[in-house]
Amino acid sequence: MDASSDAIAYDLLAWYDVHARALPWRARPGEPSPDPYRVWLSEVMLQQTTVAAVKDYFAEFTRRWPTIEALAAAADEDVMAAWAGLGYYARARNLLACAREVALRGGRFPEAENDLRTLPGLGPYTAAAISAIAFGQRAVVVDANVERVIARLFALDEPLPGGRAVIRARADAVTPKARCGDFAQAMMDLGATVCTSRSPRCLVCPISAFCRARSEGEPECFPVKPPKKARPARRGRAFWIEREDHVWLVRRLGTSMLGGMRALPDDGWSARADGSGSRPLAGPWTVGGRVNHIFTHFSLELNLAVYLGQDWASLNPGDGEWWPLDRLDEAGLPTLFAKAARLALAKAGD
Repeated sequence: MDASSDAIAYDLLAWYDVHARALPWRARPGEPSPDPYRVWLSEVMLQQTTVAAVKDYFAEFTRRWPTIEALAAAADEDVMAAWAGLGYYARARNLLACAREVALRGGRFPEAENDLRTLPGLGPYTAAAISAIAFGQRAVVVDANVERVIARLFALDEPLPGGRAVIRARADAVTPKARCGDFAQAMMDLGATVCTSRSPRCLVCPISAFCRARSEGEPECFPVKPPKKARPARRGRAFWIEREDHVWLVRRLGTSMLGGMRALPDDGWSARADGSGSRPLAGPWTVGGRVNHIFTHFSLELNLAVYLGQDWASLNPGDGEWWPLDRLDEAGLPTLFAKAARLALAKAGD
């Protein structure tokens, strides 16, 4: 590190010692490193999700499964149901796979970044974050907040995603050898609370004196992002089939979108194609309403059809289950299907 890099780290850590966010998975500055299990769990939950959304999920997971061994022993359906509403459900499947792998290794996470990357679902960012925060290893931790801080600090104008290599190199240059975990979290906090996407609070930034984007007067121009691609629009159907205060739920294939989750039956829509329109039972049906939902790579218009008949014989018990309506909130429906279920229940109450 050169003199300016030393100064950046020093000033940022001094700010963090006073302004660190109090988060349930963190240790305060000066305290012993937090439990690697809690660091790992929080980092997986926080991928593409906000701190506010994660806090309650983190509290519930650590209450039900306080150790990596407890989570590894949990039933898949219980974990998937507990994850419902947090989104990006492949993370929940990877969570279980990783927990079981760590349990097989004696319940201890490896400390080195490269060794952590051998675990299921741990990419470069997550491995670096666990290594730095839980074990105090020097690792370059770059999430979206850090990316923004570094791009502005050095006025890096190469558009993303190509510019990420330069951002990482610059982040490496300012990362200290000591207090690496605190430094990583300080960068995250700075990006989340001061160097925000819109209206950055440059006047209270502890490292504004070093910021080239601020000196150029255009910090919000960084990082430079490519034009957004148009999001494909898909259409599909979901089906509400009710019998004696129970509703028919299916388990989505583990390899599909929302895989492993309980859901209403649908007509096979996907990110690549509209649904077929085919129904699981012969009529009569009625319109139950429409749900619009935005996924990462496409938007979906989901039309709900409500079954009015009483011929359920062709439903295969191996394909689904009758779930009691008074316990529907325990089914762990993904947000999309939870919205459709609320529509159906509202229609039944009309």
